[in-house]
Amino acid sequence: MENYDVVLDFFEKVGKPVKAGEVAEATGLDKKEVDKIMAKLKKEGKIVSPKVCFWEIKK
Repeated sequence: MENYDVVLDFFEKVGKPVKAGEVAEATGLDKKEVDKIMAKLKKEGKIVSPKVCFWEIKK
């Protein structure tokens, strides 16, 4: 599974807004890598920010 899929899968399973650091810690990926993947997910419209610094899967 690619890192992109790992991060997307985490967002689908967690079911609540989380910070990038929490994603990195839970997935075991480097935070810089998570930041890049999250930027791509945001650009694709797959994640949204309900409040500052927190992200969740778009419903």
